[in-house]
Amino acid sequence: MPELSHALVTAGSATPDRWMLFLHGILGTGSNWRTFARQWVEQHPSWGAVLVDLRLHGGSVGFGPPHTLAACADDLRALLPKIPGRVAGVLGHSFGGKVALEYLGGGPDVEIAFVIDSTPSARPEGRGSESTVRIVSLLERLPPVFPTREAFIAEIERAGNDRAIAMWLAMQVKPARSGSGYEWRIDLAGVRALLDDYFCRDLWGVLERTPARVQLVIGGRSTVLDASDRARAARLAEERSGVVVHTLPEAGHWVHVDAPQALFEIVSQATPR
Repeated sequence: MPELSHALVTAGSATPDRWMLFLHGILGTGSNWRTFARQWVEQHPSWGAVLVDLRLHGGSVGFGPPHTLAACADDLRALLPKIPGRVAGVLGHSFGGKVALEYLGGGPDVEIAFVIDSTPSARPEGRGSESTVRIVSLLERLPPVFPTREAFIAEIERAGNDRAIAMWLAMQVKPARSGSGYEWRIDLAGVRALLDDYFCRDLWGVLERTPARVQLVIGGRSTVLDASDRARAARLAEERSGVVVHTLPEAGHWVHVDAPQALFEIVSQATPR
């Protein structure tokens, strides 16, 4: 049975008694959150951070179908015995945010959850996440092997993406197993299945029922949550004291890149002491 690749982050020699799962978006890895997590544990040394590579991402390879949100949540539950303490929180961005909701819906209980620019709504047509779908489609069309990593980056840029996106994607390009050139190591068919499930699931019911405190963080310039999502989130926050909505006007979908300090203040202030 494969196991999720993960890294533990603590404040120096601290021995945390609670842990937070950090969940990345599609095509990312747990290391995307390393800088943020290091800053956070220094502020909260009684907490530790678990930087998770979700199935089919980073070092979490060898997972078989079905590739669904439920499977991702089950993977997290299977990881719990490997964590040296109680997992009392979960933070997820984009795809990882919806995995966080799925995890909340099936237990175990956590104290606090942060869902960052991830809609609980179903979006079968991928509306609001067109750029992600476009990148996955591009990767599916690319040749399986490139002579150099720089050639891969150039191809991504040639398709109209900026260099930051190309460099980020290139983190997943490894020396080819044939011994010649570089190849994309992610199972793109599996990633497509994960995205399809992400778009099809409606998880508002989890937010309406969970006993956990949930902080919904929305990028003001992001299209992932549309006007109806935002209105529904605001109504829910009025009805339930355990749900809080934050909108960061200056941030797009990549909230932790566009407004890192504002996001850090939200997470730090809401973290139970």
